[in-house]
Amino acid sequence: MDATAALYIHIPFCVRKCRYCAFTSWDDAPLGTDEYAALLLREMGLRAGVLAHPLGAATLYLGGGTPSLLEPRLVGSIIDGAERLFRLHPAAEVTLEANPGTVTAASLAGYRAAGVNRLSLGVQSLDDGMLERLGRLHTARQAREAFALARRAGFDNIGIDLIHGLPGQDLSHWREQLRAAVELRPDHISAYGLTVEEGTPLARLEEEGVLALPDEEDAAAMFEETAEILAPAGYEQYEIANFALPGRRSRHNQVYWQRGNYLGFGAGAHSFLREPFPGLRWRSPDDLGAYGSSLAAGTVPEIDRTPLAVGDARAEWLFLGLRMLDGVEEERFREEFGVPLAEIHGPALEGLLAAGLLVREGGRLRLSRRGVILSNRVFGAFL
Repeated sequence: MDATAALYIHIPFCVRKCRYCAFTSWDDAPLGTDEYAALLLREMGLRAGVLAHPLGAATLYLGGGTPSLLEPRLVGSIIDGAERLFRLHPAAEVTLEANPGTVTAASLAGYRAAGVNRLSLGVQSLDDGMLERLGRLHTARQAREAFALARRAGFDNIGIDLIHGLPGQDLSHWREQLRAAVELRPDHISAYGLTVEEGTPLARLEEEGVLALPDEEDAAAMFEETAEILAPAGYEQYEIANFALPGRRSRHNQVYWQRGNYLGFGAGAHSFLREPFPGLRWRSPDDLGAYGSSLAAGTVPEIDRTPLAVGDARAEWLFLGLRMLDGVEEERFREEFGVPLAEIHGPALEGLLAAGLLVREGGRLRLSRRGVILSNRVFGAFL
């Protein structure tokens, strides 16, 4: 078995849940951050004890929710737990998601001292009107101030998230947002198209017919414009929605796309191990009561334990790997699954190559520029 795994820690606390958010999070959680951190450490210890093979960790990611609602001492205790239980590498990438408006110069310095070396700022937009429509609590000014504070606190690896396809947004507005982001000079930019998730306030507005979203053509133009503006500014598009300055790709997220091992901790967190072949998935309960009760009983909180079928694993290997613009090696598929890729997906591959959606170069397959735009069509061909 591979000896390493990425560690994901889910922090489900929010000041107020955003209108587009479908993640496991609460603005009225029935327990405090100290109690939750203790549960996380308990879960990490139990999981380490039941693994068939010991795993080390090369990355640690605290996501949410709003992890920046945790005091630095609690973040430090989680990092210490990862070092103790999963041999977190001294040079590990340790990322904390933070929302502008929830950080101060003191808290950022505390996170840096605790061992966080990469910050992911949930900017989402640098327009106050758009932030209000999304239900964000911070302002564009606070986002810029948080970025500056993080730099002064010693963070030399900062990513920001942006969302396009927002209600009332057009292409010229998105161009302005990208240029404003480039002026900040973050090390990493994740630029996602808005997805209206079932059960969210935005979904209810859409059902009522009062959500004025850009049409499909405009949304596609915004997607294309992202690379057009970020590439000349020095940002490499290394994944469909992710751009980085040289050497600043997200090491943690690449584990997901390369189908590596990852262990998730906290309510609603997901996990995946490559062994037993062809893979095993499970997740923690979303409900905090069920999550805590399992830990109180000394059992690992785990539901939906699912061994993957070989066919599903093959398709997953392709559509996850092809999200990265480096593409996939056909020989690696044969090594992984014991058969040539063309034997399993020959007709689909030839059709995508003929349509100009895939490119084959030196034993690698990658999305063409048009394939990036029509990636869902490419991925669907393998399902």
